[in-house]
Amino acid sequence: MMSELLYKNESYQIIGLCMEVYNNLGFGFLESVYQEALEQEFITNNIPFDREHSISIRYKSITLDQTYCADFVCFHKIIVELKAVKTLSPEHQAQTINYLKATETELGLLVNFGNPNKLEHLRLVNSKLN
Repeated sequence: MMSELLYKNESYQIIGLCMEVYNNLGFGFLESVYQEALEQEFITNNIPFDREHSISIRYKSITLDQTYCADFVCFHKIIVELKAVKTLSPEHQAQTINYLKATETELGLLVNFGNPNKLEHLRLVNSKLN
């Protein structure tokens, strides 16, 4: 039996809006342009979000002085990390997974607007919590 996808409906809505932005802007802009356009889609579609929200990072039982600034935190539980590169790399995935672990967040969506052929997106789950 397959387990249910974590935050299936919420992540489906977020990816759908990312596709809307990609279909309208295409590739080739800076990440900040996609971030602003996606923010407008979140507002228009009543998606709760925080943009560039500073998140504390935990190391063992200590909160570090260093913080992580998430591109978006949607629905108070999904980190959305945006990229505008030709293709996603293992380093991008590792970065997002590290953010999930450090912030004790369950789900991250890594979205790349820079691929000329398609919107790339990955669902990354914090296996430390599941």
